[in-house]
Amino acid sequence: MVATKSPIPDQRVIHVRGARAHNLRDVDVRIPHQAITVITGVSGSGKSSLAFDTLYAEGQRQFIDSLSTYARQYLDVIPRPDVDAIEGLAPTLAIDQKSSVRGGRSTVATVTEIYDYLRLLFARVGTQHCVGCGNPISTQTADAIVAALSQLDEGTKLTLMAPMVRGRKGAHKDVLEKIASHGLNRVRVDGTVYRLEEVPKLAVRKNHTIEAVVDRIIVRASSRTRLDESTRLAIRLGNGMCSALIDTAERAERSQLMNTIAACVDCGQSFDSLEPRSFSFNSPYGACSTCNGLGQVAQGDAQVPCAACDGRRLCKASLAVTIGGMAIDQLCAMPLHAACESLRRSVESLNNLETAVATPIVTEIEKRIGFLQQVGVDYLTLDRRAETLSGGELQRVRLATSIGSGLVGVCYVLDEPSIGLHPSDHGRLLEAIDRLREAGNTIVIVEHDADTIRAADHVIDIGPGAGTEGGHLVAEGTQASIASSANSVTGRYLGGTAKIGVTRDETRDATGYIELKGVTTNNLKSVDLQLPLGLLVGVSGVSGSGKSSLVIDTLLPAVAQQLELLADPPSTFKGLKGVEQIDKLVPIDQQPIGRSARSCPATYTGVMDPIRKVFASTRQAKTLGYKSGRFSFNSGAGRCDLCKGNGFERVEMNFLSDLLLECTRCGGKRFNRQTLSVRFKGASIADVLSMTIDQAHQFFENVPAAETPLRALVDVGLGYVSLGQTSTTLSGGEAQRIKLATELARKASGKTLYILDEPTTGLHFADVQRLLIVLDRLVQRGNSVVVIEHHMELLAAFDHIIDLGPGGGTMGGHIIAEGTPRQVADKDASLTGAALRKALESR
Repeated sequence: MVATKSPIPDQRVIHVRGARAHNLRDVDVRIPHQAITVITGVSGSGKSSLAFDTLYAEGQRQFIDSLSTYARQYLDVIPRPDVDAIEGLAPTLAIDQKSSVRGGRSTVATVTEIYDYLRLLFARVGTQHCVGCGNPISTQTADAIVAALSQLDEGTKLTLMAPMVRGRKGAHKDVLEKIASHGLNRVRVDGTVYRLEEVPKLAVRKNHTIEAVVDRIIVRASSRTRLDESTRLAIRLGNGMCSALIDTAERAERSQLMNTIAACVDCGQSFDSLEPRSFSFNSPYGACSTCNGLGQVAQGDAQVPCAACDGRRLCKASLAVTIGGMAIDQLCAMPLHAACESLRRSVESLNNLETAVATPIVTEIEKRIGFLQQVGVDYLTLDRRAETLSGGELQRVRLATSIGSGLVGVCYVLDEPSIGLHPSDHGRLLEAIDRLREAGNTIVIVEHDADTIRAADHVIDIGPGAGTEGGHLVAEGTQASIASSANSVTGRYLGGTAKIGVTRDETRDATGYIELKGVTTNNLKSVDLQLPLGLLVGVSGVSGSGKSSLVIDTLLPAVAQQLELLADPPSTFKGLKGVEQIDKLVPIDQQPIGRSARSCPATYTGVMDPIRKVFASTRQAKTLGYKSGRFSFNSGAGRCDLCKGNGFERVEMNFLSDLLLECTRCGGKRFNRQTLSVRFKGASIADVLSMTIDQAHQFFENVPAAETPLRALVDVGLGYVSLGQTSTTLSGGEAQRIKLATELARKASGKTLYILDEPTTGLHFADVQRLLIVLDRLVQRGNSVVVIEHHMELLAAFDHIIDLGPGGGTMGGHIIAEGTPRQVADKDASLTGAALRKALESR
């Protein structure tokens, strides 16, 4: 196949020669340095194979090769990309949509390192308040501490100590030597007092608390001078703190008081000096002890806000520290633009010395918030849990972090950063990517978005089809050269010869309505929704405008509850009616179809069951006495004993992600030799699972039970996916289309409400067209389809649009336009309307 190319001098490029990863067919491409290159093509054509499995994978190998001898031992087990050579490769950094975030401790603030600066800011210039009375805590000098200790009852035994180490791992020999250098001979280690020469060897991997015993005093009128000298030594040795161990005559037990330079005059309570870790919910010094910094506790099967910290994650002493009257958690709970403004106002209340300390810290915080605003996620709050972000949002947050890192000479590999982004925000994203390029970096983007392709310096089109029909370099060069290529499917859509849309004989009318009243979920402002039934309905709006809050968090669970389906409790609303007009609810989201290596399209869609029965019905299987269960990789009898049906062995990499290597016994086929000996039409069960869905559809064309679900998968554009592809390797868009195909294969009543969340994720123009045909077919059967979407060409083909806004976060939460695409396009207040006008004009 001949590709269209533009000449680029070799010394200024990354030259990939003979790439053969997955379905690539000896692809030879050149990627210019310090430029933006977009790799495009239909879904499954080989874009990710080139960008991630070839370019990035080799970059990772070269990175490990530059490390220590210990790290280089892993080079032997890391598969080398199937490529002849890659010349001129810069250090690579991938910013994809896969979330490595687990649990609830990671937030937008921690991912972007903004929280590190906030902790430092509050530790340096924050005002402490007493958790008892709320009064500001005054500075307590050494004289004040001595005076307070002098007031103890006559005869009280007092041990003065200097805190040296608090809950830190290590043997701490240097600390013990420092204590000895001051002429001291006693130390309190983990609550027990030892002579220095008798301190046991400390476990390196265990947390230890060490305090130097400075003096032991019996409080007398004559002991004040000695108390003064000992206190000052303890404060100096303990970096501003001293610890008093008091044994009164009335109380046999001992009680410890932490006396620092900060204390409440009214309550007599003293507090530790502020440190950055005092504001870390991942540290025992800052985290709420009840919820361990998670902000939530288990109540039955549900998670509810922690009552001790009111969901604020931190301990009371940390929450009582403010700057300009605002605690750190209150600042993090604001949308980014509001947090930035509040931070500026708070700093204005500081004195000259504090302002000098705070200014460089605040500058770094504002800079990083600015990067987040640039990539279009300014509606997020800093305390938003990273695990709740969509793939596109998380990628843009990471992109903002990369911009702030200031790296130069890096090859960034991005995976569809425009996903989930409204067209009105897309310009800002492109500007942010351009800043990375201008800093001296090379940008490689796997992308379908037309605006991103047009903004690229260089475009590589892979195809012409998907799976076995792809893997070729179709065209390479400028956007104009791609559009003029006769072989490029992408080019036909870029050039306008192919368009997204369906032809209808007449306009469809709603068959009824579902009415949802007074919705106040998240940022929604008492929204009243009138959802037309029997139509293809799009819900649009800028990122953070309230689309998911309205549809996913409120409408979906509210309807499910009335239909007596198992669902999470709906969010706040006042009324719902009209649900009796439907008899089935089908939500189709982008959550993985399975979390184990044994889950795949064949098992999720149920097509694996008739396939197993086909193999069990063969003469050979009957002779051997094999039932259908024998052909399941979840069965102990039929699967490989070594990999347990996974097809791979896991190698722990310590400092990198675990490596999955092909099983040495079954060669990744999952089944044992006896099971693989059974053949149907010359193919084993492993051969069938390695087929693409297109191939499997033809192979089982005379088996109706298998052909029907396979045809549905082909219809939604997944013919390129392998039937046995592990579910964890599927994108969110692919998982959603598998769910859609599963529903298409079932018999519908004609009164079903389908709800989809951005189904165009990861789809090429041609695949969006196929999706539109499938959705339109559902409506033609009498069903109702609701789609949350940003894809303007797709929305332009819908029957009805509900647009939220006008902005994101606190600036959104209203329905600002609804009606046909043309009616919404005529609304001047709607940012979606402006983008729709452009899409309608191009049609």
